[in-house]
Amino acid sequence: MSDTANNAMVLIEDRDAVRILWMNRPDKLNALDTALTQALHDALLAADEAEGIRAIVLAGKGRGFCAGADLEEFKDLTPERQHLVLRRADLTCRTQAMMQRLGKPIVSAVQGPAVGGGAGLAIGCDMMVAATDLKFGYPELKHSIVPALVMTGLQRALGRKAAFEMISLGRLIGAEEARALGLANRVVPPEDVIGEALAIARQWADANPLAMGAAKSLFYRVADLPYEAAMAAGKDVNALMRGFRGKNS
Repeated sequence: MSDTANNAMVLIEDRDAVRILWMNRPDKLNALDTALTQALHDALLAADEAEGIRAIVLAGKGRGFCAGADLEEFKDLTPERQHLVLRRADLTCRTQAMMQRLGKPIVSAVQGPAVGGGAGLAIGCDMMVAATDLKFGYPELKHSIVPALVMTGLQRALGRKAAFEMISLGRLIGAEEARALGLANRVVPPEDVIGEALAIARQWADANPLAMGAAKSLFYRVADLPYEAAMAAGKDVNALMRGFRGKNS
């Protein structure tokens, strides 16, 4: 097991073939400023490229997963500093979108607040384990902000009517409702959320990594294709998968 320095924005913990990435601003409920967002982006890429790592867990240090964007930073993101606004938006967009593009599967271990950008990260992972103290939602409009960069992921995960309700009303939901809506896969007590996420990740890690990577890639690829095109993509992978047997490293 290896950790980065305790003052790092993202702590890295390896447990055999599973890497846990801990967002590490507990005093701010892991609110996403530029430094944390960049560190998370880089840590996700590094985990995907790391030899010997086959699955990833995303978690937050302290009593919350992620409180969304750090509003304190917004005072510097003004129309007069448009280059900073665009740079931050691009970084946020790339980070929010990248989990489904990783070759390795990733599960979020979510306790306490997961709102705004934090909610986007939680459901952007391939699976989500929610603690019973979960507070999940998109309250941006209550702060006169548009949840622009998390809207796409929510709509695809939830569907139009339910997603618009969540965005437009800003209501926070708990773990059981998140599971009923299909956003969370498991609900466990807070003290078990990491253990449950690790159990999922270890099952992934036991699978053939070539087959797992191909399955994940195809899963998201066919989601946006018409039926016939999706079946054709599946046929291509079906032919390739015969070469995966016996290749476990």
